Amino acid sequence: MKDSFKNVCTNEDNPKWKAAITRESELYSRGNGIRSDFERDYTRILHSEAYRRLKHKTQVFFAPNNDHLCTRIEHVNHVASVSTTIAKHLGLNVELTNAIATGHDIGHAPFGHTGENILNSLIKKQKEGENAPKKFWHERNSLFFADYIETLQDPDGGRKNLDLTYAVRDGLICHCGEIDQQALKPRDKAIDLYEIKRPGIVSPFTWEGCVVKISDKIAFLGRDIEDARACHLIDMGAYRQLRDIVGATLGFGPNKKYSNHTTNGAFRSGRAVNTTTLINDMIVDLCNESYPEKGLCFSEPYFKFIHELKRFSFANIYNNWRLIEFQKYAEVVLGCIYNALIQTQDFAKKRTMDRCLKYTQKLRETFIDWLVKYTNYDLEKKQLFRYYTKEVFDINDPESYEKCIIEYISGMTDQFAISIFEEISNF
Repeated sequence: MKDSFKNVCTNEDNPKWKAAITRESELYSRGNGIRSDFERDYTRILHSEAYRRLKHKTQVFFAPNNDHLCTRIEHVNHVASVSTTIAKHLGLNVELTNAIATGHDIGHAPFGHTGENILNSLIKKQKEGENAPKKFWHERNSLFFADYIETLQDPDGGRKNLDLTYAVRDGLICHCGEIDQQALKPRDKAIDLYEIKRPGIVSPFTWEGCVVKISDKIAFLGRDIEDARACHLIDMGAYRQLRDIVGATLGFGPNKKYSNHTTNGAFRSGRAVNTTTLINDMIVDLCNESYPEKGLCFSEPYFKFIHELKRFSFANIYNNWRLIEFQKYAEVVLGCIYNALIQTQDFAKKRTMDRCLKYTQKLRETFIDWLVKYTNYDLEKKQLFRYYTKEVFDINDPESYEKCIIEYISGMTDQFAISIFEEISNF
C-alpha cells in the first residue's frame, strides 16, 4: 500500500538514525555541499573504480561479445531501479536504498558466482567439510572493498577510503537475494559487520536494506531468461514450459484484469514472456502484500511462482552444458594467475618485485601498484603517491599475502583476467 512504511523510514525520526549515519571518521567538507549523507555515499560508490569495472564483469554469461547481454553493472542498475521504485511507493528512504543498490556488487569476482567459488577453493586455509564457512563471498567482499580497497581523491589530491555510513555498509554485506525468505524484516541492533560469517543469515539493519535484498532476486530472474533466449540456451520445449509457469501465476491474482489474459484466467499460449512485465508484476505484488507488521513479502501465488522460476532457471540456464564448459576455462584462468602470484612472496619480502614476473608486464606492474597501495611493501612510494589507505595486508605473513592475492584477483574484470592468462601462457 502507498506510504505504508512511512513511519519506519530511515530518517531523523527513526530511533536507528544515529547508528545508521555513523561513519568511521568525519568526511572532508568542500564548504558548499548540498547532499545528504546517503547521497554522498551514492556518489562515492558511483565514482569508485570497482563500480566502473562492473561493466566488464559477468552477470551470467562470461565475457560476452554480444553488447546486449546483461553484465554486472546492468544488473546493479536493474536492482537500483526495482528497489527505488519499491522504496518510493512504500514511503522509505530512496537515497539510502539507491546507495545500497548501487554498491551491492562492487566486491564481485570476475566470472560471476563461478569466479567466487573458484577464489574460495583457492584459499589454502579453508576448513574441510560442507559446513565450513566460506573464506570468500562477494557480499562480504563488497563491504571489504568499500572499507579498505576503494579510494577517491580528496580536495588536496590524497587518496582515501570511501568511509560510508553504517546503513549503507550494512546493506552491502546483507544484500544476498538468493535465500528464499517470505516476510523479510530488519534486525533491531547495529552489530560489528565483520562478525557476520555466512551470506544470507543476517537480516539488514534497515527496511531499505531489506528492499534491496529482495529486489536483487526480482531483478535477475527475468533478465537472465531474456539473455538465455538470446544465446539459444532455451529451446522451444523449455520455452513452452516457461510460458506455463508464467501463465499459472499471471492468470490470477492482482493482474487478472490485464487484457493479455483470457476470460477464464488462462495465459494466452502465443504471448511472449516479457522481462519488464515479469519484473513489474513482482514489484506490484510485493507492494500490495507488504506491511511493517507483516514484513516485506509476496502473495502465496507469487512466492510459489518465484520458486518455480528459479527452478526453471537452474535447470535450463545456470546448469546448461555451455556455461559449465566455460566454468572449466574460468577455473584454469584464475588458477593460473593465482599460481603465478603465490610464488612471488620472497620477492615481495626483499622488495624486488620488479625482478619477477618478467613474462607478464601487465600483471607485474598492476600487482606492484596494488602492493604499494595496500601493504607495507614500499612505504616511501605509498607516501609519494599520497595513498592514505590502511596497510591491509602484511607481505611477511603467508596467510595475509595469500589474502592480498585473492583480493587483487577479485577486482579483475573478465577481460582483464583473460588477457593476463594469455600473457602468462604465451611463450
